[in-house]
Amino acid sequence: MNRLRLYLLALAALFVCSVKADEGMWLLQLMQQQHSIDMMKKQGLKLEAQDLYNPNGISLKDAVGIFGGGCTGEIISPEGLILTNHHCGYASIQQHSSVEHDYLTDGFWATSRDKELPTPGLQFTFIERIEDITDIVNAKIAAKEITESESFSNIFLQKLAHDLYFKSDLADKKGIVPQALPFYAGNKFYLFYKKIYPDVRMVAAPPSSIGKFGGETDNWMWPRHTGDFSMFRIYADANGEPAEYSESNVPLKTKKHLSISIKGLKEGDYAMIMGFPGSTSRYLTVSEVKERMESENDPRIRIRGARLAVLKEVMNASDKIRIQYANKYAGSSNYWKNSIGMNKAIIDNDVLGTKAAQEAKFAEFAKAQNNAEYAAVVKNIDDLVAKTTPLNYQYTCLRETFFGAIEFGNVMLTKTREALLEKNDSVIEARMKALESTYESIHNKDYDHEVDRKVAKALFPLYAEMIPANQRPSIYKVIEQKYKGDYNKFVDDMYDNSIFANRANFEKFTKKPSVKAIDNDLALQYCQSKYDLMDTLTSQLKDMDQELALLHKTYIRGLGEMKLPVPSYPDANFTIRLTYGNVKPYDPKDGVHYNYYTTTKGILEKENPEDREFVVPAKLKELIEKKDYGRYALPNGDMPVCFLSTNDITGGNSGSPVLNENGELIGCAFDGNWESLSGDINFDNNLQRCINLDIRYVLFILEKLGNCGHLINEMTIVE
Repeated sequence: MNRLRLYLLALAALFVCSVKADEGMWLLQLMQQQHSIDMMKKQGLKLEAQDLYNPNGISLKDAVGIFGGGCTGEIISPEGLILTNHHCGYASIQQHSSVEHDYLTDGFWATSRDKELPTPGLQFTFIERIEDITDIVNAKIAAKEITESESFSNIFLQKLAHDLYFKSDLADKKGIVPQALPFYAGNKFYLFYKKIYPDVRMVAAPPSSIGKFGGETDNWMWPRHTGDFSMFRIYADANGEPAEYSESNVPLKTKKHLSISIKGLKEGDYAMIMGFPGSTSRYLTVSEVKERMESENDPRIRIRGARLAVLKEVMNASDKIRIQYANKYAGSSNYWKNSIGMNKAIIDNDVLGTKAAQEAKFAEFAKAQNNAEYAAVVKNIDDLVAKTTPLNYQYTCLRETFFGAIEFGNVMLTKTREALLEKNDSVIEARMKALESTYESIHNKDYDHEVDRKVAKALFPLYAEMIPANQRPSIYKVIEQKYKGDYNKFVDDMYDNSIFANRANFEKFTKKPSVKAIDNDLALQYCQSKYDLMDTLTSQLKDMDQELALLHKTYIRGLGEMKLPVPSYPDANFTIRLTYGNVKPYDPKDGVHYNYYTTTKGILEKENPEDREFVVPAKLKELIEKKDYGRYALPNGDMPVCFLSTNDITGGNSGSPVLNENGELIGCAFDGNWESLSGDINFDNNLQRCINLDIRYVLFILEKLGNCGHLINEMTIVE
């Protein structure tokens, strides 16, 4: 049997790997080929594959898109109304908030179209078309136009995407952006044509006491009582095409929107989620899982924990700072807690044991097949990981501390320095004008110099505890020599005297710029030192990462050959996927049972007026106490809030629609449970649950608390 035929057989086998029930982030374009649609029907789905995804017509796919840059949103009316999570809309809500108009605290309700708020920078992205380009990529490898390693690279894939785009019938269409990506570790490649709408306006957001009820305490936890939703609207030009903000733009007449079911749900009901899961790593070896724990999660936990402690203190002391740093805090704390939970779940769920058993089985398979490449691949991965682990630890510490936590000191004046050395007056003048926007970008509305100073004072010494002296940025030598190791003194000098520290310093420099002032500037020295180290680490890791990618391509192809004929799915990479499961409770440990839904009773049980995370708005409390739920209540008069399903999701799925067997909206996915935080690495059907907001609670809040009946009137409600 020739190598090409072997490769094709292996590729086919990739699509027939065994999975556990409910596991899988399925590619829409492969539903019929993989027979995953048949599995969904067995589970309860009443729709056909073309109802979910139709490359030649309209389907449910056309009502789901990317909200912003990292969440999912769905269209819930014919006039471009978007539903997503509160935490997905949080940055936009914060963007519009001030001490005078504190929408984070008070909520925001546009009671008419003219009150919907333009939100610069916010986009909504539809998937216009999906094409299989595997043969094109493989032909280029075979012709030696590119190497196998280069086929993974963004440079090659984006060039290929643009080449194909310019040859397509979409080349002259507004808002179309092509993206090519590898799947199954580079055994398959797909091209996505995205249609991006840049005029998205804020329509509705409950107060954070509803949208973030439970705060960090309840994050990743069940039972949950969080009304995690917000609403926005897409605006377009008169022809319905993407257009930058204009007063003349009109609500988009969408080609597909989701009907909303308020019929209710019960245990065992079919549930599917369409969305954009960000990243999973289901095919890691034991050594790679350990590396994730030790080189990424552990340092992230420690560094973010220190920063968050500083931010929490200053945010509690000032409303202005609370609003400024709300989104930064939420974004940082989310994956801080995720990292804690993941490391715990890996141990508790014996993920290392599961991976070891898989590797042992694969070794037997490789031996039986007499395949030397497969027999060696896991050891080759492990040998590489032994080299990358210490480097990735350094990389994580550097990135988390100096590129993530500490904001000041991210600017270098290389071009300005060159202009000064050359004494080119016209260039110097141009540079000085350009520096004004640089200064403003540093001292933006969401930055406080004194808060950042406190963060720096906490993290400079912490980093020194975590990293040996010979592996630190060169600025640490300056701290030792000039400041005798006094981190506070160094930080104060940098934050007081840098060119960009304050307006007075900045104007002093721009009036009389000099090379000496640049060379003596501590912030610029610090910035150069961290970029130098980042470049060194990136360079050291580059070749090993490329080698690792090729090894994974082989490993995943081999796993495909080894497993039984049941469809398989690739790791998540923020492309549109479908996951199916059922509404289901779970038992996290002996003697503990969690019901599959929560009600507003739990909101009052958790209420604590002294704790910002558990404040209940007076109006909501009144509605709950009166049981004024309207048509959204359960038959017994209770009001549902959240529910559990067995859907396989991860970050990026936030805001995704939860659909019933008829494709009707029953909820909005927003979280996973604590016990399953190893799920990105290994799915456990017994423990893994998706936490969803019941659509009836959304409509109740919208109508009874937000007085936005006009929004409900534009929806298609199924009773």
